[in-house]
Amino acid sequence: MAEFVKRRFRISNIQHQEPQADLYVRIQDGYGKPFDEGPVHISASDHSVTFQRCDYHMVSSRDYSSAEIHIYDEFALKHALINLYSSWLIHGARGLLIHSSCVIHEGKAWMFAGQSGAGKSTVAELSRPRPILSDEATFLYIEENGRVTVYDSPFRSEMENPCELEEAKLYGIHYIIQSPDVERISITPLDGFALMLDKVFYWRHDAKETRNMIALCKKVVQQVPSYQLYFQKNDTFWERIS
Repeated sequence: MAEFVKRRFRISNIQHQEPQADLYVRIQDGYGKPFDEGPVHISASDHSVTFQRCDYHMVSSRDYSSAEIHIYDEFALKHALINLYSSWLIHGARGLLIHSSCVIHEGKAWMFAGQSGAGKSTVAELSRPRPILSDEATFLYIEENGRVTVYDSPFRSEMENPCELEEAKLYGIHYIIQSPDVERISITPLDGFALMLDKVFYWRHDAKETRNMIALCKKVVQQVPSYQLYFQKNDTFWERIS
C-alpha cells in the first residue's frame, strides 16, 4: 500500500520537524474481500463516523481530521480515501470532489463531467499533450475570495502519473454528450447546479453535511460558467472552447 501512496500523492517539501497536517490517516491491510458492487454502510456516534464496505472499513473522527482505514487491496484504499477526502472537504465547506476529468489549456482549468460512460477519461486522453489534473475525480477547492481552484488529483483511473502542474483556476464546467456534431452550449447556473448534484462524490448520512454539499455546489456554479458540450471522439471540441 505504501507504493500506492507514493505513486498517487505528492510528497510535501515542508521542512519543519513536526508539520501540522489537516488530516491524519492510518492504513492497515488484511481486511475483507474483493469489492462485489455492494453499498457503503454508514453509522455515526457523537465522536466518530464509520464507513463500511465489503473491501474496506473506515472509522473517522466527526470532523474528519483523523481516520483509521482497514482495506482489502489498492482499489479499496482508493475508494476509501475518495470517501474520506470528500467528507473532509464538505464538512469544512472547503470544496468538492466531482466525478469528472479536468484539463489545463493555456493556463486555465476546464472540467468535463457526465454520466458513467459519457467519455470523461476519453476527453482527457484526447486532450493530450495538455496537462491533465484529473481523469476520474476532480478536486475543487473554493478560496476565501470565491475563486474555484482545481488541484492535481491523486484519484485517477487510467492515468496514474501526477500532473506536471499542481493547480489552476477553474474557468468552465462542461457536461459532455457524445454526438456526431461538435457544439458548446451555455447553460444557466440553475441548470448547471441540477447537473452537478449527482456528480459529487458524496455518501448521504447527515442532514447538515448534505446542506453543506448543496451550498458548495451553488457556490461553484455561481462562480464558474457551465456548458453542455457535444463532442466526437477527437480533439475538435477544443476549437469550441478556445
